[in-house]
Amino acid sequence: MKIEQIYTGCLAHGAYYIESNGEAAIIDPLREIEPYLKKAELNNAMIKYVFETHFHADFVSGHIDLAKATNAKIVYGPTAKPGFEAIVAEDGQEFKLGKISLKVIHTPGHTMESSCFLLKDENGKETALFTGDTLFIGDVGRPDLAQKVIAELTQEKLAGLLYDSLRNKIMPLADDIIVYPAHGSGSACGKNMSKETSDTLGHQKATNYALRTSLTRDVFKKEVLTGLTPPPQYFPLNVLMNIQGYDNIGEVIKRGTQALSPDAFETAANETSALILDARDAQTFAKGYIPNSINIGIDGSFAPWVGTLIPDIKQEILLVSDEDKVEEVVTRLARVGYDHAIGYLQGGFESWKNAGKETDSITSISADELATIREKNPDIVILDVRKKSEFDSEHIEGAKNTPLDYINDSMAMIDKNKTSYVHCAGGYRSMIFVSILKARGFDKLVDVKGGIKTIKESGKFRLTDYVCPTTML
Repeated sequence: MKIEQIYTGCLAHGAYYIESNGEAAIIDPLREIEPYLKKAELNNAMIKYVFETHFHADFVSGHIDLAKATNAKIVYGPTAKPGFEAIVAEDGQEFKLGKISLKVIHTPGHTMESSCFLLKDENGKETALFTGDTLFIGDVGRPDLAQKVIAELTQEKLAGLLYDSLRNKIMPLADDIIVYPAHGSGSACGKNMSKETSDTLGHQKATNYALRTSLTRDVFKKEVLTGLTPPPQYFPLNVLMNIQGYDNIGEVIKRGTQALSPDAFETAANETSALILDARDAQTFAKGYIPNSINIGIDGSFAPWVGTLIPDIKQEILLVSDEDKVEEVVTRLARVGYDHAIGYLQGGFESWKNAGKETDSITSISADELATIREKNPDIVILDVRKKSEFDSEHIEGAKNTPLDYINDSMAMIDKNKTSYVHCAGGYRSMIFVSILKARGFDKLVDVKGGIKTIKESGKFRLTDYVCPTTML
């Protein structure tokens, strides 16, 4: 028996390859299926099943393409209503895989069809539990996503169902079972996940706040629902793609990796409503870019920020990237449902510049330079685009919190006529923020390279945390 976790850091996502006696199963595959096919071929195994723990919201799964390529059966838990051929299993139904088996455990709460898969080894011993988004390491799945697709499924109702699923289906299982969740720290599918990507169920019972035996249903609901931030707007759109189907990943990549000369790229930009997305490093982008393009670097949390900041997954996209990373950019767009990249700038930004076409740039200064400017003018505007929780933990005294993830609200707080100095944690998000606002006519934004990290290292700024205001009685 073989169990392999295939973890993708940019999505904080875990897929699983399970094999026994020449038969394999994939649990919660990503959209690009080639790695799974190669793994099975290398092991001389046949992929028999594709198990889906639920209809995913944070990425487009590879279940349909994988089933077509291998003739594997797609398996969902009870109540699922896929728009394609699949097995909708009964609670407790078992599926043989070589000399082992996987048992469906219906655990509604994160979504109604959410299910875990309990693996029994060659001797029938329960050894591993693939929990999807029902149970994470240190957390549980947020119960507010399904209501974005089905309005009557309130988060309170789903939280109650999740409480029952955990108490009645998961916690009675043996302590030595290994828990393999679909996500780890960094995913928006939970609030406070651990960086660990597996653990024993017994340790989770002892340490996971949501599995405390003393928790009542009402207290559980309150704790699970408190502190939830709105999910990215692409989540319900990805759910529908996972339910209804999607274009073949090969066709999406072929379409998005069409090389366009500078002239052809310019014509496409002028004649379509395409957004120009520049996936280069933030500081490279700052030195020169195509006017009105936005920067979301491929080497950061690319796909989640695309999903957060580009509201329409059907938006046509023109790409600027290092040529050796173009296919990766298109693939990572497709992972979150952005299938309408229509080509990339051949030769990269250098070819655009060499063709004598118009360019733009962004001023980016060091923390020391910012300190010098502030010494001369203590009233300068400093914008901190980190999340509110990060800002509350520690920030420059006098800075204004304008989070990137709520950029439209943040934009309303900025005076176009005043120079503002923008920073984040390390320089990735601040460049995204400045590029988007500059495309909207905000010309007086200055990026602070290195973010709060270099600001702290400089030792030239007084940092403070959030102080809760005192209530006057």
